[in-house]
Amino acid sequence: MVSSLHMTLLIDYSSLLYRAFHSLPDTIPMRGVYGFLGMLARLLADRQPARLAIAVDDDWRPAFRVKALPTYKAHRLSDEEDPIAADEALGRRLLRALGFTVAGAAGFEGEDVIATLAARASGAVDIVSGDRDLFALVRDPDVRVLYPLTGVSKLLVVDEAEIRRRYGIPGRAYGDFALLRGDPSDGLPGVPGIGEKTAAALVAEHGSLAAVLASRALAPAVARRIEAARDYLAAARRVVLPVADVPLPHLSLALPSTAANPKLARRLAAEHRLDGAVARVEAAVAALRSPAGATGARTDGGGSRG
Repeated sequence: MVSSLHMTLLIDYSSLLYRAFHSLPDTIPMRGVYGFLGMLARLLADRQPARLAIAVDDDWRPAFRVKALPTYKAHRLSDEEDPIAADEALGRRLLRALGFTVAGAAGFEGEDVIATLAARASGAVDIVSGDRDLFALVRDPDVRVLYPLTGVSKLLVVDEAEIRRRYGIPGRAYGDFALLRGDPSDGLPGVPGIGEKTAAALVAEHGSLAAVLASRALAPAVARRIEAARDYLAAARRVVLPVADVPLPHLSLALPSTAANPKLARRLAAEHRLDGAVARVEAAVAALRSPAGATGARTDGGGSRG
């Protein structure tokens, strides 16, 4: 068993902030930040991590992905003001003032930062995100995704067994499956004529996309579609899969012992009526740092490996 005392928790900031913003009434000031702080406090209490980082998008549409596939997120380009931009900026300032590690890299998305931190980590890693692209990082027994179903009070644990159960493919083959299937929400068409069921069947039968591309036993219609999409698949590989070698500096993922800038944290919380939400986060951190919290880490599904 690997207890939560040895676990690294990596949080997809944009994913949780977006969910909070769109799930709470607009009568709540800075509802994205308010909701995110509530989720953070709940995750700290329930998962009891030893280390934690909050990964941010320093570029939500990186040039290297657009160069490989110009349709990538092109439908999201708009002259309209991003309604969540103010929450996003405030949340970063407040989290850093509270002493949390907020990790980003110019030219990369948060998913790339998470992939890099997961690759660097020793021991168990739990990734909290509603972005299925991160399922490609799942590796038993070390890396799994906690996919929010109801806020973070109900999380789907996505390990290799769950990927096999849900998609009928090898647990480490989600990335290959996603390349074939595509994702219209990100402007990724996938292979024309190859839907989710066919993509899953191909990966399940052959084990990997490389084996599918090398196979001479494909049905003629499928073979024609795969052959016609070879250039797309090569480009999409550079777009779909998270980058695990982002040039991040050395980062301490230790939980904050004290606020990095308590005066700023108090001012931001007061200005935006977030005092209560900040207090809950601080209480959750304090509980983890207390002797009782350190010895009372969960050993059930909330913070352990079997």
